Amino acid sequence: MEIKNTIQQQILTGERALFQSENLHVIDCIFEDGESPLKESHDITLDGSMFKWKYPLWYCHNILARKTTWFEMARAGVWYTDHITVEDTIIQAPKNFRRCRDVTLKNVVFPNAAETFWSCRDVKMENVTAKGDYFAMNCENMELDGFHLDGNYSFDGARNVVIRNAHMLSKDSFWNTENVTVYDSFISGEYLGWNARNLTLINCTVESLQGMCYIDNLIMKNCKLINTTLAFEYSTVDAHITTKIDSVLNPSGGTIRAEHIDELILEPDKIDPSKTTIICKA
Repeated sequence: MEIKNTIQQQILTGERALFQSENLHVIDCIFEDGESPLKESHDITLDGSMFKWKYPLWYCHNILARKTTWFEMARAGVWYTDHITVEDTIIQAPKNFRRCRDVTLKNVVFPNAAETFWSCRDVKMENVTAKGDYFAMNCENMELDGFHLDGNYSFDGARNVVIRNAHMLSKDSFWNTENVTVYDSFISGEYLGWNARNLTLINCTVESLQGMCYIDNLIMKNCKLINTTLAFEYSTVDAHITTKIDSVLNPSGGTIRAEHIDELILEPDKIDPSKTTIICKA
């Protein structure tokens, strides 16, 4: 990114303070009151700067933000923006990142991630922590590694997602998704994965009430199910579970392997039990 101009240690106020800027390096500056300070800007590098009011980066292109802070009122901070990288940053404001493309986050914390990352494409995250409901709704082509989430209804409607080394406390996560693969992660939350297609969990630990139901092509490899009840209802499943399962209810078909199943419910008036193979050591 070619940078021609530098602004350093300034307090910038008023609506559209740096509207339609280009080729700019912003160092240790504060964007105080005034909406849309960098709207329609491109080729901008931000270092150690602070956003304190609404809509700072809308319709922008080629943005690099390092050690930059979005305070609570910098709401809806990055919308309709392409080719943006954010590193070593705290984003305190909710409703961030909407309809963005080519987004890279590294070492970023979202203390209030309510309704964040909606309808974004081509997203990479490394060491991201978020707290808030409805994270990553309707996103496509996501890669996450070292992801920590405390928030319900995450990834609703997302497609083509790969998650590694995550710790998720998230009720109703992965609803209506397609082509999601999760590796080496812990997920706790009721009703995991309902109405998904092609959901794969590998080396994961899951704790869920009525988890993994209404799924077309659920694959679980070398997974643990802890306190997981009424699992797999109306799902087609290929599951290798290394622990016992508390209860299984009316899977549509496939194979379930487990150490033991405390309660197996197969109701012939609702499903065809012959379509599911159950393999237990005990």
